[in-house]
Amino acid sequence: MRRWGMRVVVCPDKFRGTASAVDVAAAMASVVEARGGSCVQVPMADGGEGTLDAFGGPNRVNTVSGPLGEAVDAEWRLSRSVAVIEMARASGLMLAGGADGNDPLDATSAGTGELILAALASGAKRIIVGVGGSACTDGGLGALKAMAPLDRFRGVDLEVACDVETLFVDAAEVFGPQKGASAAQVALLTRRLERLAAVYLSENAVSVRDVVGSGAAGGLAGGLLVAGATLQPGFELISDVLELYEAIETADLVVTGEGRLDLSSFGGKVVGGVAEAADAAGVPVRAVVGSSDANVADRIEMIDLSAEFGVDRAMNETLDCVGEAVGRLLDDLG
Repeated sequence: MRRWGMRVVVCPDKFRGTASAVDVAAAMASVVEARGGSCVQVPMADGGEGTLDAFGGPNRVNTVSGPLGEAVDAEWRLSRSVAVIEMARASGLMLAGGADGNDPLDATSAGTGELILAALASGAKRIIVGVGGSACTDGGLGALKAMAPLDRFRGVDLEVACDVETLFVDAAEVFGPQKGASAAQVALLTRRLERLAAVYLSENAVSVRDVVGSGAAGGLAGGLLVAGATLQPGFELISDVLELYEAIETADLVVTGEGRLDLSSFGGKVVGGVAEAADAAGVPVRAVVGSSDANVADRIEMIDLSAEFGVDRAMNETLDCVGEAVGRLLDDLG
């Protein structure tokens, strides 16, 4: 591998709790460029938290209904008639105070619907909604009520970037406990989703039950189908918009990464998706991760920051460790 003049694409996900994908990509690029290489930065996300940053960050803000009904200032993005909305900014679990502060039965997606409506009113012709990190399991009913009447969305390209493949009625069982729901509440929420799926079918002629990803964000993804949305794997949608595949095809090396590498990383998430794209293009790929499970050690060549530098330093000096790790990768490649 030639170090001088080498073209490297850096496309990490966020390191949750320690560094954004944008900051990680910049730390990686600074080392590549210091070695005399050229670097293309493509900070990535999979439809969950960090999606807005991957598209360039917010440039708009609206006050909307938070997950528990309180007013929140939710940032979003509009550029060239394309809007990007990260539902966690309006209806996220962290806005509700985490699982302990959340009311899983009453948490609503209304604020996300209000943001979608604001994007439409601002002239958006394409609206991309990332749906990770929600507080609600309302099947998107709150959002749809806020967006009514839905016929105003005819002619608008409404796309949902899903970071999971969960089905609509399964959303409560899969994600309810993470949102503070007890076993009894999960059962109640499941019955609600079953009834809501029946209502969507009978009143809107839209079947949401068996659509892959329809359970994302507590069924918000499925609910948005009623408004004419299409559901797409978040990594693929974001990669297409950011032209990641084209960048990889002309690279000498691809470096990706995330905070925690485990089996889920290879099921539609960033690291797994980048690895597949690089392999298909015949380009070497490496990962820098905050920590990793032993059972994925053979899935991608990587440097585990916690193992290399210790957990404390990996957590408290993440970007410095990322830079050092990339330097080691370049040294190893020669």
